Amino acid sequence: MKLLDVAAVLGRETDIYQTDPEHEVLKELDDEDTRYAILSHRWGTEVGYEEMVGLMKMEERKRDEIRQRSGYQKIIESCKQAAKDGYEWLWVDTCCIDKRSSSELSEAINSMYRWYRNAQVCYAYLNDVDRPVFPIERNDSKFDKSNGWPEWFVRGWTLQELIAPKQVKFFNKHWVPIGDKWRLAPVLKDITGIPCEVLTSGLAAKRLSVAQIMSWAADRKTTRVEDRAYSLMGLFGVNMPMLYGEGKKAFQRLQLEIIRVSCDHSVFAWNPQKPRTGSVLAEDPGDFQHCGSIRKVDSDEFIDRLTKEFIQKKRLSYSLRIDIPGTNRRARWRKLAALRNVVDSQQFRTFTVNNAGIQVFLPVISSHNHPFHCTVILACSNDFVCVENYLGCLVTIGLVSSGTSFNRTSWTSVSPSLPTACHLEFRTLHLTHHRDANEVQREFTLDDKHASYHGFTRCGTFPREFKSNVVTLSSLTEDLIVIVYANEEAGSRFAVGLGYYFGQGWVHVIYGDCPKTREEDRAPWSEFPWRAYNRMWDARAEHAQRMPKQEHNDEHRNDYFIKHAHLPRSIWAARVIWGRWEMDNFKVMVDVEQCPGCCDEPCGWTTTFNDCDGLSTPGLMSTVYHPYQLRLDGWQVRLGECSDQGITLGDYGDYANGSFVRTGNIFEDAGTLGIDPGDSAYRPVVHHVFDNSPRIILPVAIPNGYTVALHDTYKALLLYHPRGFSLPANDYLVLLLKAFSTRALGKHLVITVTQCSEFRTLDNNRDQWDSEVGFIHSCTVDNIGEQSDSGDEPEILTPLCIIASPQAWRRGSAASVQKREQFKSIREHFHALVDMHRPRTRMRQKSAVR
Repeated sequence: MKLLDVAAVLGRETDIYQTDPEHEVLKELDDEDTRYAILSHRWGTEVGYEEMVGLMKMEERKRDEIRQRSGYQKIIESCKQAAKDGYEWLWVDTCCIDKRSSSELSEAINSMYRWYRNAQVCYAYLNDVDRPVFPIERNDSKFDKSNGWPEWFVRGWTLQELIAPKQVKFFNKHWVPIGDKWRLAPVLKDITGIPCEVLTSGLAAKRLSVAQIMSWAADRKTTRVEDRAYSLMGLFGVNMPMLYGEGKKAFQRLQLEIIRVSCDHSVFAWNPQKPRTGSVLAEDPGDFQHCGSIRKVDSDEFIDRLTKEFIQKKRLSYSLRIDIPGTNRRARWRKLAALRNVVDSQQFRTFTVNNAGIQVFLPVISSHNHPFHCTVILACSNDFVCVENYLGCLVTIGLVSSGTSFNRTSWTSVSPSLPTACHLEFRTLHLTHHRDANEVQREFTLDDKHASYHGFTRCGTFPREFKSNVVTLSSLTEDLIVIVYANEEAGSRFAVGLGYYFGQGWVHVIYGDCPKTREEDRAPWSEFPWRAYNRMWDARAEHAQRMPKQEHNDEHRNDYFIKHAHLPRSIWAARVIWGRWEMDNFKVMVDVEQCPGCCDEPCGWTTTFNDCDGLSTPGLMSTVYHPYQLRLDGWQVRLGECSDQGITLGDYGDYANGSFVRTGNIFEDAGTLGIDPGDSAYRPVVHHVFDNSPRIILPVAIPNGYTVALHDTYKALLLYHPRGFSLPANDYLVLLLKAFSTRALGKHLVITVTQCSEFRTLDNNRDQWDSEVGFIHSCTVDNIGEQSDSGDEPEILTPLCIIASPQAWRRGSAASVQKREQFKSIREHFHALVDMHRPRTRMRQKSAVR
């Protein structure tokens, strides 16, 4: 290793102008035979190897600039402290490695842990501590970017620099000593999670698991992604070549090296922050964040706990594939003896890495109900909880078959309601340690924000958790995740399953039986996700096969598929809306609606589409075909003539054969629901209106100020200074339409209008075009100015509109009048019952529709 000559560095600095330029400050020495100090620090404006060696050969201006750097002053102060402590040599990573040489850099990184371990003392320089005492309490305001502690404690490389040296002295930014590793061990344990025995006596002082050591690095950062792995090599006693540019593959290589030299099962015990399916190796140290309490267990403890926690307590049948006759006590002892032989065997304690995967021999829990999934039991314990006479419980991980190998998955067959059909046996498995090139991962976007309108909330997911609105499913497994929604006050719940089966995504919804009493409520509800998962898993092939497909080639029509399931003994129905799989539309909308009585049981898929010509709409809309064409804000749209119907934006009513009969207006009627229609959230969107076609195709020249709306039969409307208005496409409008879902069942809605002060209709007769346009020319020249001088406000006319059928107002086949009245009575009785069971201190929620 190259070491700084402390006397030469300080001597050069004392008389910078008289020092011999050829005088060496670095010398190659053996770390085993040399007494030296070493520096640990957070990098800033540093001095490199070339600059340190060639400092005296530089021109004066460049030399002075280097000497003013904080990194150079850090070297000088380190040398002063080393000289004060009686050390002739000092190692600093910034200037003692010639990084131009890849071989020297690789040697230094692979040797660094040993260099820190062999140093007589390590100086830990905390450049962001200005007080003369070590900070013993978290300070989030001062150290807001480093978890409330000095930044030195969140850097990747400083972990080994804290553990490896026998002695670590801490200094503040002014090089005032503020403590050492021995005296500060309890505080350092709170900061880093490293046990005091390790801090004071090294890694050999405690029987540590791979997962524990990894957990210390989980929250640490490095400038280069690869250094998160390279900085941990010394802690695990492994070496590997440096390949900067490989990214996260470096951490996978590190784990494989650990597996080659260790049989520690805890290397598989990581718990990802974001559930995923694939390699059994963690992606980065962050996956081990909560593994600080995982420890290795010896063979005696493993056998005892395997028997008590799984075979006896969970009543699992088990097999060692050894023929031991008899069922009496002596036979059980023989089976336990055989079990001990298996656990003590070389096969159980050996991992083999090859192109088929990581070969392991482990106890496996499998079930006939889930032939592709299994759970393996690892010889390590999570000591976070206490189970019977032991601290903690054995760690299990879920696997799923992928041909000849197994992938890691969040699915597990070990649950509170473990089926008795499960079986335990020791098996040889090949675990995937790399990402399959054929794997396809689909990210499903879950939109369930409107389910809360009727008091339903997302209360859990199974078998893995996710807190965001994105669910990732893998093509390598028959993946399935179940999301449970519940209204606790009403005792109603349902589950939505998102699955991936042989390249086809699928969605299904099922409901749960309501508990009869509050006492019976707890157990069935905790088991509901498991039962829902099993029901959907068993029928996954059928669900995938029944998923609807598009039946047209219109790329401009956005198809959506809807499944509607009535929730028993309630007025509600769960509704799941699914996009087009072929168009990579993986958005799944989950909603709850008031059911008017059009169904008695879960329905199949129905198709709807959102075809409002590119304009954003408040929810899914199926527009009526209209013959006139215009452009609103650049979007080509079709509109229908409504000049003689007195239509306004937000009108709803019956539509048939081109005729609209107004029933009401959502803004006028919003007051009956306790909604203020004057709120800015309901303000219409204003559009600029343009001709749809170039005017050169028209038979006459159109005067300025007029916009042409062409009819399919080449008729036209001439609109004078038109403006367009649409319903806002926001959540407030969506919920407003949802509130009208029962009142406006089967109705149509005016979602867009165009307004102008004057319009004229032209048919496809050329002579009529000439005469009418000529008349307009004369009006624009002779009469329009006179109108403005009169002081009268021009009348606002609405010649065109877009009428649509909101999906929220459609329920398949219409219910009979008798059934509608019956469900109206049920709704009123239902709301009365719900109000009776609510605490009196809570305010009664207003129902959207009574």
